[in-house]
Amino acid sequence: MRGVTTVPGADDDPPLLDELMPWSVAPLRFGRSWIVAPDRRTLRARWDRLTAAEGAEREALFRPSRARTPSSAVAALPGQRTGTVRFARESGPCPTPVRVAHGPFDEQWLLPDHRLIDTARPELWRVAGEPQVFAVEQGYVPGAAGPALLVTAALPEGRSPAGRPGRIRPLFRRPGGSEPNLAPRLLPFLSERYGHEVDAREWLAWTLAAARPSPAGCRVPLPDGPEGPAAWAAGVALGRELADVQLRGALSGSRPRLPGGRRPYVRATVPERPGAMTYDAGEEALCLDEGRISPVPVEAWEFRVGGVRVLEQWFAHRTAPAEPGSLEALGPAAWPQEWTSELLELVTVLALLGAREPERAAFTAARTVSREDLRAAGVLPVPDRARRPASVLDHQEEGPEGQFALL
Repeated sequence: MRGVTTVPGADDDPPLLDELMPWSVAPLRFGRSWIVAPDRRTLRARWDRLTAAEGAEREALFRPSRARTPSSAVAALPGQRTGTVRFARESGPCPTPVRVAHGPFDEQWLLPDHRLIDTARPELWRVAGEPQVFAVEQGYVPGAAGPALLVTAALPEGRSPAGRPGRIRPLFRRPGGSEPNLAPRLLPFLSERYGHEVDAREWLAWTLAAARPSPAGCRVPLPDGPEGPAAWAAGVALGRELADVQLRGALSGSRPRLPGGRRPYVRATVPERPGAMTYDAGEEALCLDEGRISPVPVEAWEFRVGGVRVLEQWFAHRTAPAEPGSLEALGPAAWPQEWTSELLELVTVLALLGAREPERAAFTAARTVSREDLRAAGVLPVPDRARRPASVLDHQEEGPEGQFALL
């Protein structure tokens, strides 16, 4: 799949992420909201309710779309053991839910059944898993606060909070962390420019620190001149810390913690069905009706992506009303304790990132590598093959009705 068609800009503009990290995939399109939920029990209950229904009732609960109906013939997703008979005849057990990034900093669970997902992007499923990391480029929103690029180890849905289309860019083109998804000559160019071997993870760290939004897409300035190596090192150090927080301590092996021994905790129990989330700045308290969590630094409350406050969207994904009798209406009878634990961790993550946001937003290089330099080094233009997914079909994948796909 080709990347977004973009206008690179003038030679003095920093290069686009689309030029340097060329293979990108459009967001997934689930097509029906009941196949994703914040907890696995809900998904199993919805599956059981659907497979217990027959005929017209099953079709209505399924919520058919142009892409998927109970009669659609669909292959299994790569790496997933799910049925491939037409869903109208499905009577088997619920597939094992998988973790997905449903939105910025909002990991939920998905039924990984290709028969239920309108547009699943199988090419992403083929390269998912350790040590893959996905860079999610946010859709451009003029004047919006927040980072232009996020990272996640979970398979991302990839949609920007404000509804603009984003792009998903895997760090590696093949399973097992082989073949970086970078312009073929970029890493040797950076290694020579900054005096040491630069690998894909170092590149990603720099990009998290330095990428900035533009109408054409994320631009990534590359520091030049005598101060270039020092600026690169500072940006990489910042980016590694940002990546570790976003990946919930996966790089350092330690879960994110606020400095000074501070940590948010529950001062008043969250009610069974909270209806609103508000913030008490004076008390540094997050209020879920009469439930209270503190201390919650203002940086966590004000943290936005694409102009949308992350905490409010996280809460809305768990409390929005659903149509009575629909599968979406099946959910926990009361606010689960695990949601509170996830919220406490999310507050910590956002507070840590928010505290570094001025540093990241102000991170600029006095001189940047020009597009002319990149062309002279053979980094640009990127070859068309780098924009297409690598061939990783090294095993059989089950097609519709149990037939194996030809590789």
